[in-house]
Amino acid sequence: MPAPIPKSIDQLMPTVQNVAQTSHYLVQFGLPPSSSSGSGGLKEFLRSKGIDDRFHLGDIGLLCSSASLPGSTFANTVVTGEFQGVVETIPHTRNFTRISLEFYVDNQYRSIKFLEHWMEYISRGSSADPTELAYRFQLNYPAAYRSNSTKIIKFEKNYRQYLEYNFVGLFPIALNSTRVTYQNSDVLKATCSFAFERYVCGELSSISKARNTDQNKTGSFSRFAGNDPGYNTTQGMLDRMSAMTSGDTNPYDPQNGLGSFGNILNFKEGTQFSSGLTQSLSGMKFGSGTIIGDSLRI
Repeated sequence: MPAPIPKSIDQLMPTVQNVAQTSHYLVQFGLPPSSSSGSGGLKEFLRSKGIDDRFHLGDIGLLCSSASLPGSTFANTVVTGEFQGVVETIPHTRNFTRISLEFYVDNQYRSIKFLEHWMEYISRGSSADPTELAYRFQLNYPAAYRSNSTKIIKFEKNYRQYLEYNFVGLFPIALNSTRVTYQNSDVLKATCSFAFERYVCGELSSISKARNTDQNKTGSFSRFAGNDPGYNTTQGMLDRMSAMTSGDTNPYDPQNGLGSFGNILNFKEGTQFSSGLTQSLSGMKFGSGTIIGDSLRI
């Protein structure tokens, strides 16, 4: 092996300067879908407690003051080779560690209510009054309270580099007691631990799967017109966030190559497109529309 070659400061700076920061992240909760009858689900239960859809879809994520990216470990067994004298560690089960999220509590206490009533829904199988001695805890079905669309997105201040974690089977498992005091008044915070079956590192949207960039794959945009990230992808969402902070009211402009794909998803019925653009998308389904020939059918 050759001796290490000394590097100049100019060679080192691009690497040591481009390090990720802890302060840019986004938490998004996606609760289980409602039942076919439209009643009795987790969303309906939260609505009855004053927690509307807007809060759990957006506001609770903005109130998340601290989050932890998930991790995992392997359960393993040690195998000793009696003849070759080698000790090997063999993994056999991947275990996913819990994550802890800390939330600012708004003056309507919706942060605490969201977590309290989510946990209450998990164990509210009994129809008796909770204040009665006859009340008993009876766990709900897992599919009714576990979230399969909650995600944590870690991104950088330029909104272009990001890392996404999607959780499967997530639910609150421990809501810590919250201390209040007359002395040194401060912002009230609530901390909750969440358990989950597993997580997937990388974007999972249907568009990212179509262009082979899901789960952090290094796919290409060759199937699409231009290098547009797409309106309904994580990068599209980050672009809109960047535009809002920069004052740009139309971040998806088809003329600049950035917003052509995002605008396709928002065109109204009967809108016509250039043939070059639609040919590359012909026959592919995106959300509520299908590109057919030179038009989008809603």
